[in-house]
Amino acid sequence: MESRLDYRQFNPEPLQALLAMEKYLSGCGLEHKFIHLLKLRASQINGCAYCIDMHSIEARAAGETEQRLYALDAWRETPFYDARERAALAWIEAITLVAQTHVPDDVYEEAKKYFTEQQIVDLTYLAATINAWNRLAVSLRAMPGRYQPRKTTA
Repeated sequence: MESRLDYRQFNPEPLQALLAMEKYLSGCGLEHKFIHLLKLRASQINGCAYCIDMHSIEARAAGETEQRLYALDAWRETPFYDARERAALAWIEAITLVAQTHVPDDVYEEAKKYFTEQQIVDLTYLAATINAWNRLAVSLRAMPGRYQPRKTTA
């Protein structure tokens, strides 16, 4: 598979808007490891190899275990995720599959048990943002295997 084109070579405004959303999400109060786990799940559903590669690397760097990463696409059948994580995973999946699910009321009611209204909005922004990235990367064939996490200062 070859990359089709590099979207970063064109008008920077849409990219800046997505990056602004990422900046917001990184400071919204949701744990970074949790954010990457949710992004990874949406990326698995969308078949986005680039984002699966990126978010598995970032999740591991944030302290996520190999066991939980390997079992993520079967999260309903494993004991590795707590009730809060399950509610968020169901929310992210329902939004990612919105044309099929229409985000059911029972999924929303379960999310309300563990998240504030602001957090539900933030989870929805997270789902919208990763789905936008997935659509860019899948359609334009972003190449996995080259992602390097950013260096952070302690």
